[in-house]
Amino acid sequence: MMSLPSEPAASSHSTNGTDSTLPLTERPDKPEEACGVFGVYAPGEDVATLAYFGLYALQHRGQESAGIATFDDQTVHCHKNMGLVSQAFTGNALKELPGQIAVGHTRYSTTGSSRVCNAQPAVVETRLGALALAHNGNLVNAADLREGLTQRDQLVSTTDSEMIAFAMAEAVDEGHGWVESAIAAFKRCYGAFSLVIGTPSGIIGARDPQGIRPLVLGVVGQEENPHDGPAHYVLASETCGLDIIGATFIRDIKPGELVWITADGIVSVQWAEAQRKLCVFEMIYFSRPDSIVHGESLYSYRQRLGRRLAKEAPADVDLVMAVPDSGVPAAIGFSQESGIPYAEGLIKNRYVGRTFIQPTQSMREVGIRMKLNPLKDVLAGKRILIVDDSIVRGTTSRKIVKALRDAGATEVHMRISSPPVTHPCFYGIDTDSQDQLIAATKTLAEISEQIEVDSLAYLSWEGMLETTEQDPQTFCSACFTGNYPVEIPEIFRRSKLKFEKATASAPT
Repeated sequence: MMSLPSEPAASSHSTNGTDSTLPLTERPDKPEEACGVFGVYAPGEDVATLAYFGLYALQHRGQESAGIATFDDQTVHCHKNMGLVSQAFTGNALKELPGQIAVGHTRYSTTGSSRVCNAQPAVVETRLGALALAHNGNLVNAADLREGLTQRDQLVSTTDSEMIAFAMAEAVDEGHGWVESAIAAFKRCYGAFSLVIGTPSGIIGARDPQGIRPLVLGVVGQEENPHDGPAHYVLASETCGLDIIGATFIRDIKPGELVWITADGIVSVQWAEAQRKLCVFEMIYFSRPDSIVHGESLYSYRQRLGRRLAKEAPADVDLVMAVPDSGVPAAIGFSQESGIPYAEGLIKNRYVGRTFIQPTQSMREVGIRMKLNPLKDVLAGKRILIVDDSIVRGTTSRKIVKALRDAGATEVHMRISSPPVTHPCFYGIDTDSQDQLIAATKTLAEISEQIEVDSLAYLSWEGMLETTEQDPQTFCSACFTGNYPVEIPEIFRRSKLKFEKATASAPT
């Protein structure tokens, strides 16, 4: 869901929900969010409300803007706004979205402006009626796709997502049906795209041939039974989006697959040869820990990461703690494997969110207390091992270590349940340009010195992949290795890849 490099700057009033305007030292020390997509086909149900709660469960995937489009036969209704889901849909907004089909989206702009016109779903008119498209991912050929659109002068946003919608609309207007037009559009796209597309006739769910971003299928309200009428189907980025509305998980949409959901049921089309490369950071951090991947919760996988980390990088300490909340499962796994007690040493304020009002300079100097506050009586006099899932810039890690020492910890050791992030992502995650990635510019000893820990260790690349208990060749781990599964055009390589750095654990 990328914006072109030549786009205009974001207007000052439209930065709600993104930290991109902050200095690098004040931005979150994490790879920043992807996006969440949701779709529901449920005649006779309040599809807008179902979509609202589905997006609520997917809020972690994007806090910049939210939108829902519904189809009431041939009429499309759409509401989208800046901010969190609860902020974007106030008053009677949901009541003004009738229909049998809904498509929803939560957005984080991975490289582009924070503006209402870039909020999704993207709605485009065609000869068969409107289509509404919600996209998670980034195209790497967005510039070429835009140049090839005959109606590019009608684009109202700066996102590659709207370009996909226009490419599909062009095929429809050339005389093709919805499914044929979708496939024609997809074959013009390179990169990462998990899509939910609403039409007056039905709803489409699709993934790129590598399946870099997730998409799942569920059924809500009834099991599929022809005697009870058509089932009500749901598409969501993760299974947590199904759980919240009581939907039952059926399966993942396959890489290179399109599903077409109508009153007649589901038709599946394998529109491209699959070369599965699921983003491994979805496993480590992005997806919610209660979402199901490979038949188990990601909480279980993340606990195994911690167990493996304890074997690879043990430490002589008094207690194990986590950077909440994302480091908790791995920290518990580390504790279980090592036998070292686990304790909460940092309390997270879960109501901070994102705000227009930035702290004063004196507040910044205090550190991170607005979001994380140490428990002095737990930490005082203790040798601490703190577990986190990743380090990107190192800025937050240093503040956390300082806060722990100020609270009385005699030693602070850090363990990271993923390998060093040395390369930027081009497929829908904002990891900064390579020169801003601490592991791309510094050795392990230099990182330890910068964040002021007594020791630092990362999980090995092999350990991360072996712990999935899946074929390691079916994951994209380019942010750790620089081996990108979809070729990156030179213009984009130059924009983020400032230098190449080989990693000891890189695959051959």
